Amino acid sequence: MTDDVVSGSNGRIRFPGISPRAYEHPVDRGALATLRTIPGFAEVLKAVAGFFSERGERLMALASSIRVGEKQYPELNKLRLECAQALDISPAPNIFVAQDPAVTAYTIGMDEPFIVLSTGLVELLDTNGLRFVIGHEMGHVLSGHAVYRTMLIRLINMQMSMSWTPVSAFGLRAVIAALKEWYRKSELSCDRAGLLCGQDPAAALRVHVLLAGGIDPGRIDIPSFLQQAEEYESVDDIRDSLLKLRNVEHMSHPLAVVRAAQLQKWAASEEYRAILVGDYPRRDADSPSSTWSDDVKSAAKSYKDSFSNSTDPLAKVFTDVGEALSGAAGKVWSKFGGGGRANGDADAS
Repeated sequence: MTDDVVSGSNGRIRFPGISPRAYEHPVDRGALATLRTIPGFAEVLKAVAGFFSERGERLMALASSIRVGEKQYPELNKLRLECAQALDISPAPNIFVAQDPAVTAYTIGMDEPFIVLSTGLVELLDTNGLRFVIGHEMGHVLSGHAVYRTMLIRLINMQMSMSWTPVSAFGLRAVIAALKEWYRKSELSCDRAGLLCGQDPAAALRVHVLLAGGIDPGRIDIPSFLQQAEEYESVDDIRDSLLKLRNVEHMSHPLAVVRAAQLQKWAASEEYRAILVGDYPRRDADSPSSTWSDDVKSAAKSYKDSFSNSTDPLAKVFTDVGEALSGAAGKVWSKFGGGGRANGDADAS
């Protein structure tokens, strides 16, 4: 363990100065890197959206929900502070508990992001599960997802006025599909942030079991549960592949069982273990303009690897295309954005 990694009062590791790049999914990171290079766009939209919608949402939360603090939900306040300390977020975002039987949590706001937990979620999860969920939402705060989600939503709304033409309608559907794809990847990113806060893969898995329909995790056989994800990924009929694409096209969150398997795979990775011993990128070293090409290449490689390792017949159809795109991207970024690196280095990354 390096000197930079410290243990909190709860015995869990804290990550001073950790960059969101440490846990962001490659495709999520590639999309964010592109958006971050747009000069001034984030700041303008951030100011406009914050003045109108964010102020109203914060006032609504104050008037209709319970704000977590030392005297209100003190157990949740303790988790709030622990997770903020783990990811080095200051000040710690506010948390509100809203009356809602649905099991849900979300983060809104740009200038002062805040987290909303439903009563259904709070009643369902134990302390470790709540720590994972709150850490997940803290990941959204640290990654700046609210800003960029709003940017994309505003862009889509601008195109709505053109959607009456056939060409624009198809274009709008493509933009929405891309937006949903990024939403799903951002959720995978923040599951990783939640794991870094709790550092308990079993607790995270229990949350996913409950989200997937488990009434009592103790009655669920974990190997069988994870086997479902393998079966889903290994369909051998192209008709099933097309149905899978259709099923997720309009979803903003990953499928619960597949999501669980993705996080458990990351929990067993060298990347996760390296972060725990202090080997992670720092915010003070981040430079979006210089890392943009690497992030885009990483996103392309993630898709290529996903296709290559899948037994899904439709994925196999796109394997060669993915390899070609990944290689071409490496050559392009090496020539124009890689600071003179050799093509071989770019292709291998």
